Amino acid sequence: MQKYCVCLFFICYIWSAQSQILDKKGDTLSIIQQDSIRKSKFFKQIGNGFFPTNYIDIDLRYLIKFNQYEGIRTGLGGRTNDQLSEKYRLNGYVVYGFKDHNFKYSIGGGFRIFKRTDTWIDFSYTDDLQETGSSAFLTDKRFFSFFEPRLLNISLFHHHITKNISLEHKITPYLLAETELSRSNITTTYDYTFFVDNTAFKEFRMSIAKLSFQWNPFNTFEPVGENEVEKEGFPNFSLQISKSFKDVLGSNFNFFKADFRTIYKLDFNPEGSSFTEATLTGGVAKGKTPLTHLYHTYPNNINKATILNRFSVAGINSFETMYFNEFFSDRFATLQLKHALKPFNISKRMQPQMVIISRFALGNMDHIERHQDIDFGTLNKGYSEVGLELNKILFGFGLSFAYRYGAYHLPKLTDNIAAKFTFNISL
Repeated sequence: MQKYCVCLFFICYIWSAQSQILDKKGDTLSIIQQDSIRKSKFFKQIGNGFFPTNYIDIDLRYLIKFNQYEGIRTGLGGRTNDQLSEKYRLNGYVVYGFKDHNFKYSIGGGFRIFKRTDTWIDFSYTDDLQETGSSAFLTDKRFFSFFEPRLLNISLFHHHITKNISLEHKITPYLLAETELSRSNITTTYDYTFFVDNTAFKEFRMSIAKLSFQWNPFNTFEPVGENEVEKEGFPNFSLQISKSFKDVLGSNFNFFKADFRTIYKLDFNPEGSSFTEATLTGGVAKGKTPLTHLYHTYPNNINKATILNRFSVAGINSFETMYFNEFFSDRFATLQLKHALKPFNISKRMQPQMVIISRFALGNMDHIERHQDIDFGTLNKGYSEVGLELNKILFGFGLSFAYRYGAYHLPKLTDNIAAKFTFNISL
C-alpha cells in the first residue's frame, strides 16, 4: 500500500510539474504573440506615415520636404488616436517654407456616428498650397513614402484657403464611400489669367461637392490577434465625381469632373517580388474649369538643357521624359505597364531588381484660349515612353532610364532621354 501511495505521489508530482511547464510555455507563447502583434501594428503605422505615441500619432509627412517654390518645407503634424478617444478625433499640421517665407497650416476634427460601418463626419480648415493640375481621390488610402521624388521639381502651385465638411462611410467591407462639401479661395503663385464670361480672373472662389468610391472586391482579411488585417487584392477600382456650383457661397464657376482609376497586379511568386502591374486612369472636366482644376498626367522632367542637368529622382507612376508644365488637358487617359523581374541574389545586402516600364497618355482641351499668360500643349496625338529601372542596387538606391518616342519625339535626341536615380525602401 505504501508503494502505491509513493507511486501515486510521484505521478501527481510529475503531472503537476508538466502542467506548470505547459502553462509557462503557453504564457511565453502568448507574450511572444502579443509582442509580434504590437510590432506589426507599429510598423504598419510607420508605413502609413505615423509615429505612434500614447495619445497622438505624429504625422511624418510634414517633417521635411523640398520643392522649387517653397524650398525647404518643414513642420509638424499629428492626429489623436483611439487611446484618447474612439468616438472623436483631432488632426492638424503647421509647416514653414524657407523660400517663400510663409507658414501653412490645417486644423480639423471629427466624430464617429456608427462603429460597425466606420462612419465619420469630419471638418477642417486649411491654408496651404496645392500643385496645379493634380487630382486625388478622397478615398485613396494614405500614400506615404520617406522620400517623395516628384515633389523636388514641382514649381506650379496655387494657394488655397479651404473649409470643408466630409462624410466617410464603409458601405461593405469591400466598398468605401466618401463625400465632401468645400468652399475655397484660390490664388495662383504664377502668372495666370482665366478669361471667361468676358471677365479676367486672377483669383477665384469655388464651392465644390465631391462623391468618391473605392471598390476592392478581391481584398482578403486575415486575423492577427484580436484584429483583422486587410490584404490588397486586384483589380481594384476608384471613381470620383465633382461638381462646382456657381453663385453658391460666392462661387465663380460651374463645372463637372469625373475621375476613374483601376489597378491590376499579377504576382508570379508567393512573396510578390516578381509581378506585372497595369494602371489605367482617366478624367474629364466639362464646363468653365480653370487650369488649377484640370489635369497634367504627372510629368517628372526638369526644364534644363542637358541630361546631366536633368538628373534627379524618378517617380513611382510619373512620366519621366515629360517636362513639367508641358501639357495640360480637360480630358485624358493614361495606361502604365510595369513588369518586375525576380531580384538578382548577388548577396544578402545586394539584391537589385530590374523593372521594365511602358507608359502612354492621350488627352485634349477645349477652349484653350481661356487660359492666358501661360504656354502649354495638349496630348491629342498620344504620348509614349519606355523605361528601364534597376532598383535597390545599394541602400535602396537604384537607376532609371526612360526614352520618349512617337508623336511627341523631340528633334534633339538627348531631349528625349531621362536618366535618374530611384529610391525604394520597404518596412
